[in-house]
Amino acid sequence: MTVRITRQSVANAFVTKVERLADQDLLKCYQCGKCSAGCPMAAYMDILPNQIIRFAQLGMEEELLKSGAIWMCVSCLTCNSRCPKGVRIAETIESLRQFHLRERNDYLVLEKIPNEVRTSVPPIALIGAMRKFTS
Repeated sequence: MTVRITRQSVANAFVTKVERLADQDLLKCYQCGKCSAGCPMAAYMDILPNQIIRFAQLGMEEELLKSGAIWMCVSCLTCNSRCPKGVRIAETIESLRQFHLRERNDYLVLEKIPNEVRTSVPPIALIGAMRKFTS
């Protein structure tokens, strides 16, 4: 049985947002692997660049956002220059970073800090801690 990846079969909010942030058509990629073959950081990635694109095509949000590969990319643009279809992989990876950062996970919950600690800590320390890891 042949399964075709179409815009309708992978239409979800995550895929749409990644494509919009990266200004890319993810379905252009046909998995030739040239991006991964030329990537100087591929040996350190848990998911290769072409696999990142495939995961994004399939809407595998959780796997991508937990991946260390999106943070290992050094944006050298080798993948972009090697892609025969003109997919800008580096921009797609950057969009995944932005997607992760825009989730705005609270790493510091102010209400969980005891009141006596909040009043004794310099305000700039609390502000700096709340800004960390957010876009």
